Amino acid sequence: MISNNEALPTTPNNERAPRLIIAGTGSGAGKTTVTLGLMKALAQRGLSVQGFKCGPDYIDPTYHTAVTGRASRNLDAWMTSPAYVKQTFQRASAGHDISIIEGVMGLYDGKDPLSNIGSTAEIAMITQTPVILVVDVRSMARSAAAIVLGFQQLEPELNIAGVIVNRCGSAGHYTIVKKAIEQMCGIPVVGWLKRDEDMSIPERHLGLVPAIERGELEPLFQRASDVLLEGTDLDHLLKLAASAPPLQCLEESDDAAASSIAIQPVHAHDIVQDSSSDQSNDTSKDSLTLNATDTISNAHTASVNDANYVSQPTVLHIHSKPDTYQPVIAVARDAAFNFYYPDNLELLEAAGAKLKYFSPLAGEGIPSEADSIYLGGGFPEEFAAVIAGNERFLEGLREAARSQMPLFAECGGYMVLAETLTDREGRTYNMAGIIPAQVQMQKKRAALGYREASAVQDSFLLRQGEVLRGHEFHYSTMTYRDEQPIPYAYETKGLRGSKQEGYALGNIVAGYTHVHLGSDPQAAQRWVEHCRLYRKHQA
Repeated sequence: MISNNEALPTTPNNERAPRLIIAGTGSGAGKTTVTLGLMKALAQRGLSVQGFKCGPDYIDPTYHTAVTGRASRNLDAWMTSPAYVKQTFQRASAGHDISIIEGVMGLYDGKDPLSNIGSTAEIAMITQTPVILVVDVRSMARSAAAIVLGFQQLEPELNIAGVIVNRCGSAGHYTIVKKAIEQMCGIPVVGWLKRDEDMSIPERHLGLVPAIERGELEPLFQRASDVLLEGTDLDHLLKLAASAPPLQCLEESDDAAASSIAIQPVHAHDIVQDSSSDQSNDTSKDSLTLNATDTISNAHTASVNDANYVSQPTVLHIHSKPDTYQPVIAVARDAAFNFYYPDNLELLEAAGAKLKYFSPLAGEGIPSEADSIYLGGGFPEEFAAVIAGNERFLEGLREAARSQMPLFAECGGYMVLAETLTDREGRTYNMAGIIPAQVQMQKKRAALGYREASAVQDSFLLRQGEVLRGHEFHYSTMTYRDEQPIPYAYETKGLRGSKQEGYALGNIVAGYTHVHLGSDPQAAQRWVEHCRLYRKHQA
């Protein structure tokens, strides 16, 4: 038994790495409550806890970060690769006492109904992590054993190490389901949570970031811990976590795949943009050097005339040796813009960028030293009046477009680049007016799911036909004006087929798709190289 002050072993490669995955039989089973309660309880014991989330999600990692005091990481073997997941997990877990991974949907739910791709089960097998299955046992007794047994038999290689039952009616009810599961399944039921209507944690908390910053959710986290500890054997959970096999170094077969994780030098031809085929063909691939910088030739700087602004493609010519200048990427970060994968930010830094955070909601404009702008997703519709009133910010975006600064926007950021944003109550606010379109919020979800985003045209992020993987999740629609063709950014593929979406013109790339740069880290390198080229042109 581990005492309150005794830390678990730390986790360098090939050594013990205590870890658990908290999975559910389905969405709503209670895995988020169990995860947060467990993280809080472990932190109160003095343990250093590293959080992870399976799949494409921003809300749950924000909760994890608030509870543990360190950034939670997403693990997704479809958006990235198994080797990338393994390396991310190893690096983030190192030096911490225990890692807790929260699953997504049901244990076996993912991208493909016929395989484990994109599922919690896939992450469990890649990281060799014991699974704690959370089962909602309302109105059932021995049937709970049938559910757990089915989950065990669907994937024999998976280590379902224990069960926590949720929404028990009483201690007697718990005893019944515990006996049934342990008899038929041969694994321990390590705890239970009683029915508690006040314990529901909102899946989509619109005021999440400011509420966390003000400490308003701390009582909720403490309540989750108290409810969990009331009926759960924490020491037994720690033993199950410690039973995980040592984390193995990447095998030789993984090394090739993992090599794409690290930032590699970008071939100079990768950062040539031109609408003219002649100039593109003038550049021989074999004669180009690596990590080259160049000058911007004949960059067109049109004026922004509200929404009538149309930027022109930039022609880049490679001439000089590698540049050591560390470009600055301005990242909007506050309650309106807070959906960023930590990996995306770290890959940009690894590629040589310096990140400068700023808050449009605090009245701040684009930092003067910026060589690029990154507008992430979030809830701009909840703060539309404040954003519309920050003319420094909106005019800064327009000036960035005029000057051909690389500008990347996802989902909420994409919405802010439009002419107007109309909220759910019908109030309309003026936005940056760079993209000739109007945004309309709606009560019904407009899109949800994985996306494979193929570039429709060359940009500072991708060459035509290159692919980034990510996901889409939004409640708004973007309606373009009819008088001109739409310069789409991506051809996206999802469960329901393909479509064109987003906007890419000049040095603007924007769309609803939240891309994961870990799916092609060279996109981050190309972005940073374009930032250097932008600064060279401005000098």
